[in-house]
Amino acid sequence: MKLVTFGEDRRVGVLEGEEIAVLDVATMREWFERAGADETGERLPLSETRLRAPIVPKKFFHTAGNFREHEEESKQVDWSHQIAPWIMFFQNVDAIVGPDEPVVYPEHLTEELDYELELAVVLKKAGKWFSPEEAMDYVGGYVIFNDITARDIQRREMVSGVFSFCKAIDTFCPLGPWIATPDEIPDPHDLAMTLRVNGEERQVSHSGRMSVTIPEILSHYSALGYSAGDVLSTGTVSGVAGFSPDAASLYLKPGDVMECEIERIGVLRNPVISWQEGHGTAAPERVRW
Repeated sequence: MKLVTFGEDRRVGVLEGEEIAVLDVATMREWFERAGADETGERLPLSETRLRAPIVPKKFFHTAGNFREHEEESKQVDWSHQIAPWIMFFQNVDAIVGPDEPVVYPEHLTEELDYELELAVVLKKAGKWFSPEEAMDYVGGYVIFNDITARDIQRREMVSGVFSFCKAIDTFCPLGPWIATPDEIPDPHDLAMTLRVNGEERQVSHSGRMSVTIPEILSHYSALGYSAGDVLSTGTVSGVAGFSPDAASLYLKPGDVMECEIERIGVLRNPVISWQEGHGTAAPERVRW
């Protein structure tokens, strides 16, 4: 099934064709905590609803450097630290936006706004200290994540070998368009992945190119403890603007539209807008990192 969150009051439902069957549960996290919920009997046309980010997790585990091809392209830039598998940090859940919601360009903070298509996993139950062989029992579904990154800020952060602020700015965490449960995706390592900007393909890859598998990632981070509804990203693929020889021409700008597509899940679409458009005032004075 495909689980959705929709409307101003962020109701929860199941997508059935062009309709949403409303569920008797307050939040998507509660749906996972309760291991499901009954239908209310109410059905709404998908065309008349506003989809929201399908879930706001308690914890968002962020994996970097997991795709070999992205690790290789990162060597084209002169950074002080290597991007390699097993880089992990927490994402700012307050930065989450849903499908068709804008990414607001913070012009006072960055001039190098980038995109990163990722497959993310939703945990269906709490757990810790489990093996890779047990890991898939904890998977509740899959969702598309676009890891928006301010590369100029990241470059400065990397001097210390860590980066987080550059990826956690408000609206930098598009998530959606819904959660596809495991019955929809027999093999999460066999999914085509594409990111387009204004219709132009920028990232084209496959989930089978991960350096370590989803069960290995889930097991590795289980030492930190999971809650039902937590989200864990699996890393981006090659083709980001910042690691291109012509990065300046590829960075995002207001007016751009990003489309992240993962086979069997769907398409997550988000426009980029200016600070003025997003907040109704001019951007603050430029901050130099």
